[in-house]
Amino acid sequence: MKNSYQLTKHFIRRMDSRRIRPQAVTATLEFGRTVHTRSATIRVIGRKEVGKWRRQGIDLSAYEGVQVVCSPDGTALTTYRNRDLCGLRPRDRRRRPGPPSYPHRAGSTPARDEARI
Repeated sequence: MKNSYQLTKHFIRRMDSRRIRPQAVTATLEFGRTVHTRSATIRVIGRKEVGKWRRQGIDLSAYEGVQVVCSPDGTALTTYRNRDLCGLRPRDRRRRPGPPSYPHRAGSTPARDEARI
């Protein structure tokens, strides 16, 4: 992990307006999971991180849901708290039409099923 992040004025304003403490940001950058999305890097503390670090004697429960959005060059752009991390899951953007789904038995193929009819 990078030792220092450049904080933008926007980041500081958002941190203040959203009542996110500097300790929460530091903990998120140090212990949070890294998610890469849309040319940004998001550091986040979720339930898994709280549990993982609790076993090692570090209590992050007060910071659960804190997210820090960083640019590729390491500038912290904004921060917010959102305990729902579903939006961070990777999505398969390559939706290709596949063969139709057949309700067939294990080990059989659609051609074999048609031959049995």
